[in-house]
Amino acid sequence: MTSDQTTQAMKPATAAKKLGIYLEAAPAEFRAGSVSRAEFHALQADPPQWLRDLRRDGPHPRPVVAAKLGVSISGLARGGITEPLTTEQIDALKQEQPEWLRAERATQAGVRKESARLKERQRERSSAAR
Repeated sequence: MTSDQTTQAMKPATAAKKLGIYLEAAPAEFRAGSVSRAEFHALQADPPQWLRDLRRDGPHPRPVVAAKLGVSISGLARGGITEPLTTEQIDALKQEQPEWLRAERATQAGVRKESARLKERQRERSSAAR
């Protein structure tokens, strides 16, 4: 008995998001068609040179920029960063330490601390309920 499996495919934008790259910087052949699951897994397992270069040098999408700077995506917007940045630009921001970046990092640290506190409180409550 054989099963007719259709290959699942994703749009280039979805694949780029999952790969952590800026779609507009990807090669035209990547942007042009859909990406099958097999192709996606192959890109993850053995990335071609263009993918390694994009991940290393950028331009990076906002979620990656935010993570590299240690701020939220909203924090980037509050800081006036709305465009993708290269690794060089991100490193320059880290060196300059503008006031908005220091403030957003402090805010992010507070959010993480509060999240950890709430998680610990929830853990205590669930262990006390047993």
